[in-house]
Amino acid sequence: MRALMSCEPGGPEGLRLLDVPDPVPGAGQVLVAVRACGVNYPDVLTIQDRYQVKTPRPFAPGGEVAGLVSAVGPGVTAFSVGDRVAARTGTGGMAELVAVAVDRCIPIPDGMSLADAAVMQFTFETAYYALHTRARLQAGETVLVLGAGGGVGIAAVQVARNLGARVVAAASSEEKLAFACQHGAAEGVSYPVEMPKQRSEVASRLKAAVGPNGADVIIDPVGGWLAEAAIRSVAEGGRYLVLGFAAGIPSLPLNLPLLKNCDVLGINWRTFTLSEDPRIVANRRQLQDWYEQGLLSPGITAEFSLREGGEAIRRLACRQSVGKIVVVI
Repeated sequence: MRALMSCEPGGPEGLRLLDVPDPVPGAGQVLVAVRACGVNYPDVLTIQDRYQVKTPRPFAPGGEVAGLVSAVGPGVTAFSVGDRVAARTGTGGMAELVAVAVDRCIPIPDGMSLADAAVMQFTFETAYYALHTRARLQAGETVLVLGAGGGVGIAAVQVARNLGARVVAAASSEEKLAFACQHGAAEGVSYPVEMPKQRSEVASRLKAAVGPNGADVIIDPVGGWLAEAAIRSVAEGGRYLVLGFAAGIPSLPLNLPLLKNCDVLGINWRTFTLSEDPRIVANRRQLQDWYEQGLLSPGITAEFSLREGGEAIRRLACRQSVGKIVVVI
């Protein structure tokens, strides 16, 4: 099979399209003929050996896929050859075939395309877990979404809207803000990509956008210098949700959570999915119901071939992308 391989640590320009042996499904595994692979920020980190989980080389990046079951391993009864499945692979998704444990696969509902199924695992399940399960968002609350034009951001905008919240989108360009507003944000506010000389100006804009009472919930997949500016706009007793660090790991002054009497919540969807928590199934069912009702859009704006997978990762790393990127095989 063909696979886009990381043979040494480095950027996406170092990925190589190679012919490698087909994987063989072991006990409790299925072999998936990959048709689409979502591109996510962990792909950027994994190929540089900067992710929290290290993968032995060589490996193909790509943590979420959709495709058809082409073979089943010993003991597998939940799936049959030809079934449409979405799977969380961790790595290995940017390849024509990948072997995946059955408990990391889910059937794709009728009416959902393979591309949509591939990209709606990481972002939408993370957003729903963050807002519903962890923050316990209530209808009528105000949610500020940082990085609202990206994959996680667009998912959070839609999930918050569907839960009855007023959504304020914050992004680094007018294009991204327009995209977020098309997907359910009530209004938008911009911030610069690089740290400005006067961070207080950004804090003031965020405060003005969320209103005098502040944001009840802040979704932050950006981090960096923006985190301190954003938390200054949280409401008394609000919740600040830490989802990622596209702009770097921030140093947050802890006097701010004290003064705001707010909670800072870490959101680790990966470890949540590794548990046997029954809320995983319930969360996924709600997202599928919303999709079937036309209340969720995956926000795919660009498709790349397997050969172009490195460019897809590069665009995400440079924070140039809007919405969700998918590699189609």
